[in-house]
Amino acid sequence: MSTLRCHPGFAHDQDGLQRIALQAVNGYIHMSTQLEPQSVGLSREQWKERLSALAGKRVAVVGDIMIDRYYWGSVHRVSPEAPVPVVDVESESVRLGGAANVANNIRALGGIPVLVGLVGGDHPGHMLKELLEEQNLSTEGIVTDPSRPTTIKTRVIAAGQHVVRVDYESKADCPGPLLHRLVDAVKYGIQSLDAILIEDYNKGVVTRDVIRELTGLATKHGKVITVDPKFNNFLEYKNVTVFKPNRREVEEVLGGRLRSDDDVLRAGNRLLELLSARNVLLTRGEQGMSLFESDGTVTNIKTFADSVQDVSGAGDTVISTLTLALATGMDVKEACLLSNCAAGVVVKSVGIVPITPDELLEAALRCTQVHERVV
Repeated sequence: MSTLRCHPGFAHDQDGLQRIALQAVNGYIHMSTQLEPQSVGLSREQWKERLSALAGKRVAVVGDIMIDRYYWGSVHRVSPEAPVPVVDVESESVRLGGAANVANNIRALGGIPVLVGLVGGDHPGHMLKELLEEQNLSTEGIVTDPSRPTTIKTRVIAAGQHVVRVDYESKADCPGPLLHRLVDAVKYGIQSLDAILIEDYNKGVVTRDVIRELTGLATKHGKVITVDPKFNNFLEYKNVTVFKPNRREVEEVLGGRLRSDDDVLRAGNRLLELLSARNVLLTRGEQGMSLFESDGTVTNIKTFADSVQDVSGAGDTVISTLTLALATGMDVKEACLLSNCAAGVVVKSVGIVPITPDELLEAALRCTQVHERVV
């Protein structure tokens, strides 16, 4: 994890390192200690103490909830009807997806999620509520909209590989009266909450009005608020604690590919400016994460995934771990590092699975046990 505090007017170019050295001597900018990717270097007991603080923190998770259905099988032939594989289904499973997966991750780490979202008045909607109850997740914040289907993402997997995904959903905005019920589920419980997490999949729950209401609530009551955005309302999130887009989303919204570190630097700073965010955490896949803080500090965190089987749900794990850590008062850099460790665990499994405290503890120890190195 490398940290650099740059003067806002500093042009990051090929001569940048020489200019940094000269300007640092003159006090023009501050260069902090650069750490190896596993920088924090905490003991097992120190990490246990930090992770135990996650227990009992209440986080409102507002967003698009869905079912992730899986058909698991094998392929031995190609269809005579079309040049596609024939999957012999051997088993079927259903799991919580979207904001429900985020809530499940928070629950698995000892937090108390308050899940707020929509289901349809259909059989999958009843199934989703049953899944929530099986995981000891409250359904009090779940609102039924008879006009829409419950979102289902169906994945067909053969020999550990995704063959196809089929989505059944509505992307229409939730009707106004139902949106008021969703916001009220947060508003009337705000005093008991430690954080608000917005999980947007562009399925109709997170509208501009909902965003403004929730960010206003968080600001008024001094609550941590984090955002996992999608394209439609990308630039509507103002003054949040952490805004966490991925590289593809940033490229599409700002226009242009993030090919180099300079591109990433410009994009991150641009988002800070546009959103007046306290922090922007740009997730970059195999290149890890980049954290941009409002004071000008930029921190790059390398990925800790040593085996990637399936990236489905990794973003959910990052935002849930990050938000829960921030709710305990953890420093934003340490919270980002911890969430990166968590993502490195879940991508080893095929299908969406929540992380456990024991898995996170071991991952944090593997990721953070090295010495500091001064540049």
